[in-house]
Amino acid sequence: MAFDLSGIWEFKLLEPGQKEREEQAAGKLLKNSLPMPVPSSYNDIYPGKKFADHMGDMVYQRSFTVTETMQRQGRLVLRFGGVTHTASVYLNGAHLGCHKGGFLPFSFDITESAVMGENLLTVYVNNVTDYSTLPCGRVVTEQFPGLPEQTRNLPNFDFFNYSGIMRPVWLYTTPRYYIEDIEVYGRMDGSFCWNITSAGEGAGEAEVRVLDAEGACVFSGSGANGEGRVPGARLWSTDDPYLYRLQVRLPGADGGQGDEYTESFGFREIAIRDCRILLNGKPVYLKGFGKHEEGITRGRGTDIALMVKDLGLLKWIGANSFRTSHYPNSEEMMRLCDRLGILVIDEAPAVGLNTGFTATGLLGGNPKGTWETLETAEHHRTVMQELVKRDKNHPCVIAWSVANEPASQEEGAREYFAPLMEVTRQNDIQKRPVTIVTYEGSTPETCQVAELCDFLMLNRYRGWYDTEGNLEGAAAKLKAELEGFHRRCPDKPVMLGEYGADTIAGLHDVNGRLFSEEYQTAFMRAYGEVFDSLPYITGEHVWVFADFATAENIKRVDGNKKGIFTRDRRPKQAAYFLKERWSRL
Repeated sequence: MAFDLSGIWEFKLLEPGQKEREEQAAGKLLKNSLPMPVPSSYNDIYPGKKFADHMGDMVYQRSFTVTETMQRQGRLVLRFGGVTHTASVYLNGAHLGCHKGGFLPFSFDITESAVMGENLLTVYVNNVTDYSTLPCGRVVTEQFPGLPEQTRNLPNFDFFNYSGIMRPVWLYTTPRYYIEDIEVYGRMDGSFCWNITSAGEGAGEAEVRVLDAEGACVFSGSGANGEGRVPGARLWSTDDPYLYRLQVRLPGADGGQGDEYTESFGFREIAIRDCRILLNGKPVYLKGFGKHEEGITRGRGTDIALMVKDLGLLKWIGANSFRTSHYPNSEEMMRLCDRLGILVIDEAPAVGLNTGFTATGLLGGNPKGTWETLETAEHHRTVMQELVKRDKNHPCVIAWSVANEPASQEEGAREYFAPLMEVTRQNDIQKRPVTIVTYEGSTPETCQVAELCDFLMLNRYRGWYDTEGNLEGAAAKLKAELEGFHRRCPDKPVMLGEYGADTIAGLHDVNGRLFSEEYQTAFMRAYGEVFDSLPYITGEHVWVFADFATAENIKRVDGNKKGIFTRDRRPKQAAYFLKERWSRL
C-alpha cells in the first residue's frame, strides 16, 4: 500500500536561531504558518524578495492518518524524493533523523514511532550552500555604513538556489519480510543478471520472473542472485525503447505474508571503442542539451506535465539525449526517459567546486585554493553511491557525470576525483562510462583529470564569454582546443557538454549582433561546422534547453537566456536550425 503525501502543507520561514526553539515544539501545530504546495520550491509561491531569497531554515508540517489495516501490513515507511539541501524530520515530536543532499531520496522506518490515527509530521529544511555542500556556495558577512551586518549566501553556480520539499513524499507499507533493493542488468545477447537484497529473518527464497511488454512470462527462476537468458530479447534503443519487467516475490516465513516488487529494465549495452560511444554495439552520436529541471511558479519542484512537454520538445527538435545538469533529475523523469528512449548522462549535484567562481558562475575569488578549502570529499562519495543506487537499473542512463566545471586545472584535482571515479565504477555492475565535465580554464595543457575520464566532456563558450561577436575566430580557437585534447587522449571520445549564447527572444538584427536570435543561430552553425570536421567528436549538447532563473547579476537579465526555448517553452529561431541539423545527423 502506498499513499502520496503531496498537497498543501503548513510552512514557515525561520529567523536565525529560531530553529532550535521550534524543534522543541516539533510535536505541536505550527503557529502563524502559510499554506505551501508540496512538491514545489517555496521561493516563487508568495511575493516578496526577502521571502524568495530567504537564507537558512524553514519548517514544513502536515498530518496523516494511520489505520489498523495499514498497521497490519507489518511495516510503515516514510520516503522523501528530495529535500533541498538538508532535512531534519520529526514525527509526533520524536526525531527520525537527518539527510544531507537535496536531489536524492531518503526514507525512515516509522513502524514503531507512528500511532494509530492522526500523526504529525514536521520537517525542518535548510537551504544554505557552503564549502561542505553539493552544490557549493559561500556565506559572506558584509558591513554597510550605518547598517547592521548583513549575511548573504552566494552560490558558486549559475542557477537560482530553489529550495524546499521539491519532490514527492510517500507513505507506504511492506511486510515484515521485505525486498530492500533490486539490481538487474540485461545484455545485448539476451542474458541478464539480478541481485536482490531482502531484510527480515526467515523469509523464503526469492522467486523471479521476467515479463515482456505484453505481460507474458519469458523467464522464471529463483534465488537472491542469479543469471538467466531471454532468447530473442528485444533490445532497448532510442528508436525502440522496449522495456521488460523483473517481477520479484519474496515469500514470508512459514507461509506468512510476503513482499512483491516489479522493476522495469531493458536489454542494452553501452561501450566505448574507436573514439565513439556505442549503444548496442553501434556508434551513437549524442544530440541534445544540458537541461535544468525548472519552470515557472513551481521552481524546481516535480511537475509531471512539464516533464512530458519537455521530452516531447526534445523529440520534436530531433534530440536523443540530455545531461541532468547540474543535479540528478527526479525519478519520474528517469522513468519517462526509459519509456521514450532518451539517453541520459546522469550528473551529481557537484557544481561550484571551484573557489575561483563567485555568484552566477563568474570568475573571481581565490583561483588556487579549491582543493585545500573544500570540505566536500566524503559527502561527494556518499552522493555518488546514492546516485548509482537510485538510477542503476534505468536503461536510459548511459553515463555518470561526477562533477560540472570543477577547478580541474588546479593541483589536487586528480587526488580529489580519482577515488570518486573509482567508487562510481565499483557501485555500477554495468560499468557505464564515467566523466567529469570541465570548463575553459582546464585546457589540454593544464587539465589534471582527463585521463581519469572514460570520455571527455567539455564546456566551451568561444564566441560568447571570449572572442565575443567573432564567430570565425571562435571556431578556430575551439577547433584548436579540441585537437589538443585529442592529441593528449587519442583513444577517448570527445563531446561538447555546453556551448551557447544568451539570446533575447524576439530580438532581431540584420547584422546578427550579440543577443539577437540571428547570432544564436549563427553560433550554432559555426560550432556545428567544427564538430563535423573532427571524426572523434561523439556528441553535442547545447547550453541550454530552456531559459532559467539565476541569482541576480548584471550579466543576467531576468536569468540565463541561452535557452533554445524560452522559459515557457516557446522555440527561438535557433530551434529550427537545430531541428534541421539534427535530422541529418
